Amino acid sequence: MNSSVIGKIEKAGRYAQERERIKFASFEVEFQGENGDHRAGFGASGWHCSCDFFASGYGACAHTMTLERVLESMLPAAASSAHLVEPAQA
Repeated sequence: MNSSVIGKIEKAGRYAQERERIKFASFEVEFQGENGDHRAGFGASGWHCSCDFFASGYGACAHTMTLERVLESMLPAAASSAHLVEPAQA
């Protein structure tokens, strides 16, 4: 095997163990939920999800909070749902 490839494999192993070096800028996933499938993700404008709860104005839902738990330190601080509050009444 080429020595440069071996070096890249070793580097990938270090990165995988040092997850704090990885930060997602954007991504989208599909959840196969109990009440249907939903697309959720994170991008320049923050979290998004196709579920009704997210659309109701809370800014988070079970899908986005699951992603926060799964991805832990790989998300920027702005991705935290700690701000979750009742939506503003129109």
